[in-house]
Amino acid sequence: MKALIVAPSWIGDTVLAQPLCMRLHERMPGLQLDALAPRWVAPVLERMPEIAQIVDSPFAHGDLSLRARHRLARKLATSGYQRAYVLPNSLKSALIPFLADIPQRIGFVGEKRYGLINHRHTLDKTLLPQMAERFAQLAEAPGAALPRPLPRPRLRSSADGRASTCAALALDLPEKLAVFCPGAEYGPAKRWPARHFALLADLLGETGHTVWLLGSEKDRPIAEEIVALAGPARLPLNLCGRTSLGQAIDLIAAASLVVCNDSGLMHVAAALDRRLIALYGSSSPTFTPPLSERATILSLRLACSPCFQRRCPLGHLDCLNKLAPQQVLAACLAEAAP
Repeated sequence: MKALIVAPSWIGDTVLAQPLCMRLHERMPGLQLDALAPRWVAPVLERMPEIAQIVDSPFAHGDLSLRARHRLARKLATSGYQRAYVLPNSLKSALIPFLADIPQRIGFVGEKRYGLINHRHTLDKTLLPQMAERFAQLAEAPGAALPRPLPRPRLRSSADGRASTCAALALDLPEKLAVFCPGAEYGPAKRWPARHFALLADLLGETGHTVWLLGSEKDRPIAEEIVALAGPARLPLNLCGRTSLGQAIDLIAAASLVVCNDSGLMHVAAALDRRLIALYGSSSPTFTPPLSERATILSLRLACSPCFQRRCPLGHLDCLNKLAPQQVLAACLAEAAP
């Protein structure tokens, strides 16, 4: 059997798709499972042993590009795929498997994709409250119950890879490394305030931790603000925008503690089995929790949250402003206890 996964366009969602990949291999021994994925999530798929090859999807968010999709589909038509699992619910994500004449095209009905998806699942959000469960459901027959528990995501990072990453970045690994991931691609309503991260860095520094800040170039301004607000004794090291995603994965794998907003790197940290403190504001830990027994979720669960908005519609962001650094520090230290 040779099958293709049409992967999500978000790092966290891609991590949450790994239980589906694991289930497919359980169901079909000897399966070759490839992934059609945007290049910005490819480094995550490269760390999954279930994925054999990655086919580059060069299309930006919202980019239809029918001619380019048709050209890519015709190339895939010669690859012998018997099944395609279409994870995004958009119409355009189902076009390439259809144009490539892949016989079984599996996914949720989504945006009226009745002609494009021919093994159709209908989503019951009550039965499948988590995103990872919705992805994993595609391994089952339409209408069949989802076996639980799901396998947990597990990304690979080798000691040699971590050493190479540190050498490339001219970094020496400290004995007690705390990684902060202060960004969140979706918007500021998912970001714990910079002043809180700065105070937490000071408090963890008093316990002997060295703090590194990881994220994309877009996260550099908030990381610079954290450094500016932190005490001078042990300033955090701002690595936002200085690493590739693959290097960030290796540095997170080397950490003894990770503190994250609800973001793609949060799910990466969970899949690397790191000790993780996950901070939730406008989003819901019921829908996209970190799938790890070593994760502690902190959410004030205010009446106004989760609102799922990019910016606080009430203008106060109490769900994160009132989540005190001392509360997060207590979770960090409690997790560190034997």
